[in-house]
Amino acid sequence: MGGKPLQAVAQPDSKLKKRFVAFYHTQNLQPMSTLTEVNTLNTTNSESVATENGLDSSIVKSTFTVEEIQELLPHRYPFALVDKIVDYVPGVRAVGIKNVTFNEPHFQGHFPGRPVMPGVLIVEAMAQVGGIVLTQLPDIEKGLWMFAGIDKVKFRRPVVPGDRLLMTVELLWVKRRRFGKMQAIAEVDGQKACEGELMFSMVD
Repeated sequence: MGGKPLQAVAQPDSKLKKRFVAFYHTQNLQPMSTLTEVNTLNTTNSESVATENGLDSSIVKSTFTVEEIQELLPHRYPFALVDKIVDYVPGVRAVGIKNVTFNEPHFQGHFPGRPVMPGVLIVEAMAQVGGIVLTQLPDIEKGLWMFAGIDKVKFRRPVVPGDRLLMTVELLWVKRRRFGKMQAIAEVDGQKACEGELMFSMVD
C-alpha cells in the first residue's frame, strides 16, 4: 500500500497518566446530590497499588473491620452497634452488618421470654453506618455528628437474637458542611425491617 509510513504514537508521560487515573476515580465517585457541597475524593482510607503498566493508583478502601470502625466512630460497648462495613463508597453510601446476639444487655428487659431488638437501637445502628460516610467527608472539620431529627421511620418486622441486620445508608445531601441527611434501610434475610430518613448536625 502507498502513503506515508506509520509513525509511532507518543506515549503520555507518568504525570499525565496519574492525572488521568485521578480524574477517572473522581468522576466515578461523585456524591449523590447536587446539594452536597463536598465533591472531592477523600483518600484517608486508601491504598496505593501497582497497575499492569506499573503506575501506582490510589484505591479507596471499601470494607472496614470492627477495629477500623472504632477508629472512625466514638461509640463503645454497649452502644457500638456495627460489626463490619461490607461496602463503602466515599461521599455516597455505606453498607454495614450488625449480628444480633442474645447476650446483649437490652434483651434482659426487652422483653423477658420474648427478646426483640428495640426499634430505637435499630435506628441508632443505621445512624452509625451513616457515620462511616459522614466522618470521612473531605474538607469538613473534625467534630461529633449527632442526630438532628428522624423522619418517615417505619418498622416492618421484628429483629430478634440470631438475626443478621444488613443496613444500607446513602447520603442525600450536606449543607453548610454541618448538616446532613441520609436515607437508611435495614434488612434481615432480604426482608425490610426498618427504613427512614436520618438528619445529622455536627457539634464542636
